[in-house]
Amino acid sequence: MPAPRRFNHKCIYYDERKEKLRKIEENAKREMGLLPPDEKSYEERIRGAFVKETTHLKRRKESGSRLSNKTIVVALIASLFLLHYLLTGSWTF
Repeated sequence: MPAPRRFNHKCIYYDERKEKLRKIEENAKREMGLLPPDEKSYEERIRGAFVKETTHLKRRKESGSRLSNKTIVVALIASLFLLHYLLTGSWTF
């Protein structure tokens, strides 16, 4: 079976160099105060939009980073082994 050809689409009417130059010019004008402060870009506006609309993801994000139960159990067992070693001087029970 021959492998299918890969899709390689190149935009005809898009010049990456011009886009970079436009962004550099825009940032320079903003620093000089000729343009108002930049609004959030398209990517920044849609980032997190899904999380904002679902209640369980919103709750998880607002609660912050908590340690998982597995991490707590492993840390507790490791500390018990360390305490046992410090008291008895051996790793065996």
